[in-house]
Amino acid sequence: MVVRDATAAVLPGAYNVCYVNGFQTQPGEANIWKASPGLLLRDASGALVVDPDWPDEYILDPSTARQRERILAFMAPVIEGCAASGFDAVEIDNLDTWTRFDAIDADGAAALARAYVETAHAAGLAIAQKNAAEITRTAHEEWGFDFAVTEECAAWDECAAYTDVYGDHVLQIEYPQALAEAGLTFAQVCARDDRAPLTILRDLDLVAKGNPGYRYKSC
Repeated sequence: MVVRDATAAVLPGAYNVCYVNGFQTQPGEANIWKASPGLLLRDASGALVVDPDWPDEYILDPSTARQRERILAFMAPVIEGCAASGFDAVEIDNLDTWTRFDAIDADGAAALARAYVETAHAAGLAIAQKNAAEITRTAHEEWGFDFAVTEECAAWDECAAYTDVYGDHVLQIEYPQALAEAGLTFAQVCARDDRAPLTILRDLDLVAKGNPGYRYKSC
């Protein structure tokens, strides 16, 4: 199983998951979104809001039905393109933006998430919930997400929120710095009863094998 960007080619013989940034902009694509006023979140001063952890990503604002319709006009073809490229599933990143940015309407974010599920299923793709442990049961049982991709659930002690709902259908990624800050080793993560059946350790920048900083372990 591999997770690859929507612009990448699939890996023959693998179960390919297509990465789509569904609630924030991808680096290098900001100008596309800036050309469509009203789709990006702005602060009280009118400045565009960026993700403090990823300052080259702006935040999409799905608060109104019209905004969601216009966002989907951009994103539905991306999801459908994943299917056309041979991917088996799609992972929608940054589902949790409404928990990190108070100006985003939670109901609007939920409606956009459901629209992504419908779009993926109509294209013949399974769809993964990415993070947002607090809404896992709702995301699976009410919105229709098929499996989960979780980052740092061991570091945040929330893996059971995913495995209790999705069972074996969870992909777990941990990062060295977050584990160190939590006082955990990867061996300790692998020994936990609530971890996902497929758990990996990766470097945060996801550099290619053979390059400085590359990290990969699995259990």
